[in-house]
Amino acid sequence: MAVLTAEGFALRILDRYIFREVAVTWIAVTAVLLAILLSDRLARVLSQAAANEFPQGVVLSLIGLTAAGYLTLIVPIGFFLAIMLALGRLYHESEMAAMQACGVGPASLYRPIAILGGVIALLLVWLSFWAIPSAVARAQEIRADAYRDAQLGMLEPGRFRSFADGSVVFYAERVDDHGILHNVHVFVDRSRHARNAEGQMEVWVATRAEQRGAGRSEQLFVLYDGEMYQGVPGEGQFRIMHFTEAGFPISVTGPVSATSSAELKPTSELLISRDLADRAELQARISSPILALILMVLAVPLARLRPRQGRFGRIGIAILAYFIYSLLLDSSRVWVESGAIPEYVGVWWVHALALVIGLWLLARESPPWRRVGVRSAR
Repeated sequence: MAVLTAEGFALRILDRYIFREVAVTWIAVTAVLLAILLSDRLARVLSQAAANEFPQGVVLSLIGLTAAGYLTLIVPIGFFLAIMLALGRLYHESEMAAMQACGVGPASLYRPIAILGGVIALLLVWLSFWAIPSAVARAQEIRADAYRDAQLGMLEPGRFRSFADGSVVFYAERVDDHGILHNVHVFVDRSRHARNAEGQMEVWVATRAEQRGAGRSEQLFVLYDGEMYQGVPGEGQFRIMHFTEAGFPISVTGPVSATSSAELKPTSELLISRDLADRAELQARISSPILALILMVLAVPLARLRPRQGRFGRIGIAILAYFIYSLLLDSSRVWVESGAIPEYVGVWWVHALALVIGLWLLARESPPWRRVGVRSAR
């Protein structure tokens, strides 16, 4: 009876030890991967912010929401590498050999790792189903609003402001206390709006102008008392028109987004949709926690090192395995969207294949893991 109590106490100590090693390594690896991904995204956000003069609050919000969007990508691979690195260190420093001599088998290793894996899977369920879609949609909304405000805000005197992808340029010399613009020039490239107007330009000169609907996606510039010059630069033939009042409607739809509409939809909407793109997105969200759990199964047998093998000897194999796994998942998602494979096959065959490989590797490594020591002593 004393032997059982001592064994149970030792296993509880080992469980806490392995749990702590994997958890600390997972936090460190996830933080490093997040920093790497954000460094590239940060450069893009800052470039876009500088080009469109986004305020500081918008930049910080976009960076924060982008970081949240990356979590479903880096949390599973971070967990996978954390198990590989933590167990690899135990093998390299011969701690695992001592544990095996005490009867530590696969179940003993999986117990603390599975507890952490369950917590991570629940976290991924919350992120994939609710948090990330909301964050992506909010980032799109903030980016579109900031772009619209930057493009269609109040005109500043003494500064050129372009609209409609640069085909319309406004300039005002000054603005009075009532918001009326004075000595206004408008340059319009008609060749970008009409096929039969190649090279044709318009120059509108007005003594004053009024901007209506500033900050909205649709607004109107009204010019008063001026002339319009129309023609092709370099040809010397221009059409001149005098006007008392003229209006320019301007609209901005916002920047083109690479995010699909399915990624912006809430999970509740995806569940009732029959659109193939929505069904593929739903399977991708479900796949995130499943991916983390199956990578956990793969990591334990892959982490086993031979004597005198380097601590990082299996990391290359782990990265290659994850790359192939992710590539097959992405390909299956595209096939579901295009209808190339049935929805019931979807991405599930990839998870099933990876699970079978993990169980096969675990069974192949079973002889060295067989429990000895305490049980045989009984």
